[in-house]
Amino acid sequence: MKKGKVCVFGSFNLDIVAGMARFPKPGESLIARNSMMGAGGKGANQAVAALRAGARVHYIGKVGRDDFGMFARRHLDNAGFDAVTLFSTSECPTGNALIYVAGADAENMIAVDPGANLTVTDEEVEQCRPAVAAADILLTQLENNLPAIEKLIHIAKENGTYIILNPAPFQPVSDHLLAQVDLLTPNATECTLLTGIEVHDIPSAQRAAHALHAKGIQALIVTLGTQGALLSVNGETQIIAACPATPVDTTGAGDAFNGALASQLAAGSTLSEAAQFASAYASVCVERAGAAASMPTYEEARERMGVGREQTSFLRDAFQILK
Repeated sequence: MKKGKVCVFGSFNLDIVAGMARFPKPGESLIARNSMMGAGGKGANQAVAALRAGARVHYIGKVGRDDFGMFARRHLDNAGFDAVTLFSTSECPTGNALIYVAGADAENMIAVDPGANLTVTDEEVEQCRPAVAAADILLTQLENNLPAIEKLIHIAKENGTYIILNPAPFQPVSDHLLAQVDLLTPNATECTLLTGIEVHDIPSAQRAAHALHAKGIQALIVTLGTQGALLSVNGETQIIAACPATPVDTTGAGDAFNGALASQLAAGSTLSEAAQFASAYASVCVERAGAAASMPTYEEARERMGVGREQTSFLRDAFQILK
């Protein structure tokens, strides 16, 4: 497989995860079934996913000068990235997240303190210009300060680097910024917040996609969990089927999807091919606990794609084309 170059700009958080039989009610204390601490943050998670899915990855992020920051450096040094640009500050702590995972569907609730992730300066962004220009793909999210994200996207646009924006966690962004993006990848909640259209299934995702195209966005993928995803390019839509999975922890599902998607686009796959692979990749991820630690390999996702075709007849072509 051809290895493309993916530059991921985004957050690093230290995740503290508690597995629960159910979510606690306000004021209630519950005993966790288990707990763990590990690397997280949408940027770092997506970078690890892109790497394990086959890409050459340059990760760019920022941490505090604290114990969590030391943990981040050790993790990133050992991850296997082609390159890491890690800025630091003494004014804010390293980002961290408190995560509950509960119920049979392994749904999650997350409270994030972004910390240093929100302090990336213009000067630091400018230092990243060569890395962005050299990449096939820039993958970024909304867990950093918006001016830094906007400047990185502008640099990518100037240099002809393909831009994927995962608008998570949601924060308001201008239509001008959205129109600069080559591919937008919201989930149902983010798509609802972007458009004002309540998205809960494929038909409502189609309506929201039309509204986003009207804002100047040419291509988008709306992820819908077990319902699969909707790929829409200039109004032409396809359903991407979800692969069968038995979820253990859904925390990293969106990050797995985005990282795998970027890796395959960088390697020369079409949007349809990349989205099919990303769906399979995310289905393997949710069967494992943790975020970055749960990211599967390229081979595991390819194997899942084969199993999905055998088990589900409509995966014969991977997509159902909507007229």
